[in-house]
Order: sequence, then C-alpha cells, then structure tokens
Amino acid sequence: MANYTVCSAGDVPDVLGDYPGEMRMFTGPLETEQVAITHRRMPQHTGGKGSYGHRHKTQEEVYLVVSGRLEFKLDDEVIEVGPLTAVRCAPGVVRSVWNERPEEAELVIVSTRINDVREDVEMVEEFWPE
Repeated sequence: MANYTVCSAGDVPDVLGDYPGEMRMFTGPLETEQVAITHRRMPQHTGGKGSYGHRHKTQEEVYLVVSGRLEFKLDDEVIEVGPLTAVRCAPGVVRSVWNERPEEAELVIVSTRINDVREDVEMVEEFWPE
C-alpha cells in the first residue's frame, strides 16, 4: 500500500442532496488519519442564515474562502470575508456561513479529524434569524 492517496471531487459524494451547491467531504475517501478536509460550493442565498449554526466540543476548524465573498456569523458577530482569507473557529464558537452575493463562492474547510463528528457537534437552532 502506498503512503499517499489521490482523490478527485468526482470520487467524493455530494452530501447536500437537493440543496443548491455542493459539499464534498474528502476525509473518508482519502483515508486521512489526522486531518479532515471538505470542499463547499455555495450559490447565492445558500448557507445557514435563517436557520441553524453549530459548534464543536473539541474540534478546531479553519474555513478558507477560495472565491467569492461569504458572511460568517461567529457567536454574536457577523463578518464578511473575501477570497484567500481564512477564518479559524476554536471549539465552542457557534458558527454559520452564508452567501448573500449573486456570484458563487467556494471554500475549503480543514479541521482535526474526529472519528464520530456527531458526538462532537452541537446544532444551534434559530442561530441566525433572517
């Protein structure tokens, strides 16, 4: 077995289903041991605004905006972030991302790998009302 893995987006299922855009979690197909990586494509008016946010008990996440501009709600603060800007969220920070603009946005999310994310994540309903 090689000490490397190559994986293209076509090898990774889109977990969003019928929701607009794409979200592909590369961690499983890459068989990573320490790092989790996700790619997300967000058309206009997609994300968590008007809905939920989430926080982690132990997992730190870094969101790298690759293209477009996105709004991040981090606890009680809303910031706008442009291309090639990264946002770090420590465990415990409630977070959500939204694309208000007409152009698509892309981001990459990198974090420590957790075997059962469901045990580490807490959903926060009505976190970002419209």
